[in-house]
Amino acid sequence: MIDRNCVRKPDFMERKTTNIRKKTKRSAKTPNVFARRMLATPKSFIREILKVTENPEFISFAGGLPNPGLIDVEGLAHAAADVFASDGRNALQYSTTEGYLPLRRFIADRYKKRLGLVIPPDEILITNGSKQCLDLIGKVLIDPGDRILIERPGYLGAIQVFSLYEPVFIPVNLNSGGIDTAAFESAVSGYDTKLFYGIPNSQNPSGITYSAACRKTCADILKDTSTIIVEDDAYGELNFSGKSLPPIKKYLPDQTILTGSFSKIMAPGMRLGWVCAPRQIMNQLIIAKQASDLHSNYLSQRIASRYLEEADLDAHIGNIRTAYCEQAHAMIDAMQDNLPPSVSWSQPEGGMFIWVTLPVGCPAMNVFTEALKKQVAVLPGLPFYVDGGGTDNLRLNFSNATPSRITDGIERLSKVIQSFNR
Repeated sequence: MIDRNCVRKPDFMERKTTNIRKKTKRSAKTPNVFARRMLATPKSFIREILKVTENPEFISFAGGLPNPGLIDVEGLAHAAADVFASDGRNALQYSTTEGYLPLRRFIADRYKKRLGLVIPPDEILITNGSKQCLDLIGKVLIDPGDRILIERPGYLGAIQVFSLYEPVFIPVNLNSGGIDTAAFESAVSGYDTKLFYGIPNSQNPSGITYSAACRKTCADILKDTSTIIVEDDAYGELNFSGKSLPPIKKYLPDQTILTGSFSKIMAPGMRLGWVCAPRQIMNQLIIAKQASDLHSNYLSQRIASRYLEEADLDAHIGNIRTAYCEQAHAMIDAMQDNLPPSVSWSQPEGGMFIWVTLPVGCPAMNVFTEALKKQVAVLPGLPFYVDGGGTDNLRLNFSNATPSRITDGIERLSKVIQSFNR
C-alpha cells in the first residue's frame, strides 16, 4: 500500500541536500546564491558513470546507448549533403518553434499507420530530444507540492527533470503485466493528482511492457479525473515482435500527452524528439519552448526529414529489433550460464534493458563499485526510486555491446556477485 500522507524527496536527493547544507554551515562566507530547486535535483548518475567508461577496455552495461553500428551514417550523410546542396541557406536560418512541418507530418502519418492514432501536425512539437519534452511538461504543468504518480522503479531522467519543479512523487509498484492497477487506483482515488508519468512499452529501467488490459484499466481509472497522462513512448518501435499494443492515448486522447524520440531509431546525437498534446496544452508548451530555446536544431530537423523521405524506416527499425533481440538473448543466456540461481531478472519484450534482482547480502552499490574494478559498469537501482529501494537491483543495458562482449562482461560481473554470495 502507498502511504499517501508521508511523501518525501528521493532518498538520494535528501542526502545531496543534507551534504550541501552541511558545507554551507561550515563556511559562513558562502553566499546563498542557488535556487532551492537545485538542492533537490540530483546529478545524472548515468552521465557520471559514462565519464569512467570512456576507456575502451571497459564493458559498459550502465548507459542507455543505442548500438552505434546500427546508425545509418551513409544515409544521413547523403541526406545532409542534399539539404546543403538544395536549400542550405534556409536550413541554417532561424525557424518556427513548432518545428519543420514536413517532419511533423511524417510523425503524424506514422502514428496513423502504426497505431491508428489521428494526431494532426499542429498537435506535434519538435523538441531537443524527448527529455526536453519532460522539462517543458514540468514547466507548464507542475507547481511545487503537486502530486505526480510515477512507476516504481521509475525512469531516473524523469525523476531528475520533474524534481526541478518540486512536486510530491507518488510511486506505484510495477508487476510483470505493468503498473499495479489496484495500487494505482488507490493512489488516484480521492486525491487531486496533477499527472501520471509512465513508460508502457519496454519500461526504463525494468524492461516491462504493460499488457493491453493494464493500459485500458489505467485509462478507465483516470477518465473521470483531471489527471494528465504523460505517456513516454521512447521504446515503442523497439518491441522484438514488431507488434504494437494500443497506447493509453487511444482511450483518453484529450487527457494524454504522448512523447517520442528519433534517438533510438535514427541517431541520438541529432537530439530530436517530439511531444503530442491536446491543443490547449500544446499552446502552453510552445510558449515554454519559445522561452527556452526558440526552436529545436533546424538543420537536424531538415536532415532527418530528408532522410525519412528516402529511407525504408520499417526495414531499418526491423534491423534494430533483430539485433537487440539477439543482444538481449545473449545477455540472458550468459546470466543463466554464469550467475548464481539466487539472482533473478526480467524478460524484456523489447527496448534496451534488463532489470536484475540480487540475492540477500549482495548490495547493489557494492557490486557496482567492485565491478568497476573489473572494468565492467552496471547501474545500481537506487536512482530509480524516490522512496527508498533498489538496494538489491541492477539495470543492465544490452544494446551497446556485441554478444561476445556481453558474455565477457557478464562473466566478470558473475565473479563479483559470487564474491558477495559465499
